[in-house]
Amino acid sequence: MADRTVAPKVHALAESSRRVVDSDWFGMAVFAVIMANAAVLGVETYSGAVDRWYTELKMLEHVFLTVFTAEILLRAAAHADRPRDFVRDPWNLFDIAVVVLAFLPVARENATVLRLLRLARVLRAARFLPQVRIVISAIGKSLPGMLSFVLVGTLLLYVYAMVGWVFFADDDPEHYGSIGRAVLTLFLLITLDGLGDAVRAGLEISRWTIVYFGSFVLFGSFVLVNLLIGVVINSLEEARQMETAMEHRPSPSEPAGPGEDVLRDRIKTARRALDELETALDAADGRCGCGTAEEQRERQATGVPGG
Repeated sequence: MADRTVAPKVHALAESSRRVVDSDWFGMAVFAVIMANAAVLGVETYSGAVDRWYTELKMLEHVFLTVFTAEILLRAAAHADRPRDFVRDPWNLFDIAVVVLAFLPVARENATVLRLLRLARVLRAARFLPQVRIVISAIGKSLPGMLSFVLVGTLLLYVYAMVGWVFFADDDPEHYGSIGRAVLTLFLLITLDGLGDAVRAGLEISRWTIVYFGSFVLFGSFVLVNLLIGVVINSLEEARQMETAMEHRPSPSEPAGPGEDVLRDRIKTARRALDELETALDAADGRCGCGTAEEQRERQATGVPGG
C-alpha cells in the first residue's frame, strides 16, 4: 500500500521539476549565473578589487554555490522516476562533482583547488550551448582514433630520430646528439617551424639531407596532420548525429504522438460499434423469442434446438 502512495508522489515531483528544468527561462537563468561567476573570477585576479570588495565577493561566491546546488537538486528531482537516466548523463556527473567537491573541507581549505573548482563551473556553460557540446563530444569520440594517431606519430618520430642521430650526431650534436634531442627537433619540424634553417644546416652536411627532411615533412606534416583532421571530422559528424537524435527523442512526460492518438480513437470507435451491434442483436433475438445471442451460442454448443 505504501508503494502505491509513494509512486504517484514521485511521479508528480518528477513531472513538476521536469517542467521547470525543460523551460527556456531556467536554462537562460543558469547560463547567466555561470557567466556572472566567470566575471567574478576575472575580477578576483585584481588584488586591488579583492582588497576593496572582499566581503561582497565572498558573499557572491556563496550565492553562486547555493544556486548551483539548487540547480543540481532540481535536475535530480526531474529524474526522480528514472534515476538511471540522470546518472548516465556525463554532464550531470560533471555538475555533481564540481558542486560536491566545493563543500569538502579539503577543497575549501586549499585556495588553489577551490579556484580550480570555481573555474570548472565556467565549463558548465557548454551544457547550454549545443555547438560546444557537439565539439566536446567529438573530442571524446576521437580519443580512440587519436591514440592510433599518437602511436603512428611516435613510431615515425623514433625512426627518423634514429636516422638523424646516425647521420647528424657528429656534425650537429646540438640538435641530433641524442635520441631525445633528435625527437624534440623533429617534433618542432612537424609544425614547419624553423624548417628553412634545418634544411640549410643539413645541406651544409650533405645534399642528400634534402631527401631526409622532405620525406619527413611529407609524412609528418601532411599525412599525419590530415589523418588527425579526418579522425576529428568523423567524430564531429557522429557527435552531431547523436545530439540531433537526443533533441528529437521524446521525454517520458510528453504525450503520445498523433499517430498513436488516432489509432486509439479508432480502437475505441470499433469497440463502441461492436457493443452497439451486440446490443441490437440481443434486442432482436428477444423480440423473436429466440433468446439472446449468448443463449443461442450455448444451445448450439449443447445441441439443444432453439425455441
